[in-house]
Amino acid sequence: MEYKMLELATDNFGEDNILGMGGFGCVYRGKLEGGVYVAVKRLAAGGNVDAVKEFQTEVELLSRIQHPNVITLLGYTIHAETRLLIYELMHNGSLESQLHGPSRGSALTWHVRMKIALDVARGLEYLHEHCHPPVIHRDLKSSNILLDSIFNAKLSDFGLAIVDGPQNKKNIKLSGTLGYVAPEYLLDGKLTDKSDVYAFGVVLLELLLGRRPLEKLEPAAQFQSIVTWAMPQLTDRTKVPNIVDPVIRNSMDPKHLYQVAAVAVLCVQPEPSYRPLITDILHSLVPLVPLEFGGTLGVGKTVDTIRPEG
Repeated sequence: MEYKMLELATDNFGEDNILGMGGFGCVYRGKLEGGVYVAVKRLAAGGNVDAVKEFQTEVELLSRIQHPNVITLLGYTIHAETRLLIYELMHNGSLESQLHGPSRGSALTWHVRMKIALDVARGLEYLHEHCHPPVIHRDLKSSNILLDSIFNAKLSDFGLAIVDGPQNKKNIKLSGTLGYVAPEYLLDGKLTDKSDVYAFGVVLLELLLGRRPLEKLEPAAQFQSIVTWAMPQLTDRTKVPNIVDPVIRNSMDPKHLYQVAAVAVLCVQPEPSYRPLITDILHSLVPLVPLEFGGTLGVGKTVDTIRPEG
């Protein structure tokens, strides 16, 4: 896409159009001719080799993969040292901003959260099982799960993704986000699709508990992971209802709550071979999500309706 066109679309990358900040730059809201809204990620790469590599990975991968639960790349631009990626605009921002931002998850009912979990599992299953060769996302987290106006979830930010060939698994630089990185990858550099499953388990815990993956302990200034905090309580049925996010507490069938808690516990097992495949996770979530939201749960009129925001 033409750089000038993107300058125009974003009011010359004006501050008012900033949607968020990333590792290597800003994301801006843009309006193209014809009234199409887009998100423009500007990577001020300069001489940063990692930024250039991530840009190339993102363009190469998203140019050849397409799925309803993977973000659509509309185009890209290289202008001097600046690199720009243009995506469809996701009106409800990231799962992180919905859960941990000012609204504290108030727009996310139990059924909406389960729908988001199912969407993410479908996106991951596509990467792991239907892409040839398979793709490991490697940076799955709530800020990389984007939500459209009716809370359909899409995976984004593929700059760290690895195409799962044996030649690509050697000498992989440790990357990812603390709190989501699987222990075997953190300690031994061992990366498999089960690393994504671990990160999915952390996201599921965020949806369930409304807590961040790492929380600061006062006054020691240390961080405690959601996994360490939650595991002893998730395996005790009497404690599970008490640690659920207050926003959704007592709003679901207890059987469904225990089932989701059990899935989360399996996903974050320290031993990768004990974690389920994403396909198995998908099969266990489908019956918990209403028909209207892409699952098979027939709850008729008790279903929460999702209304576009704004």
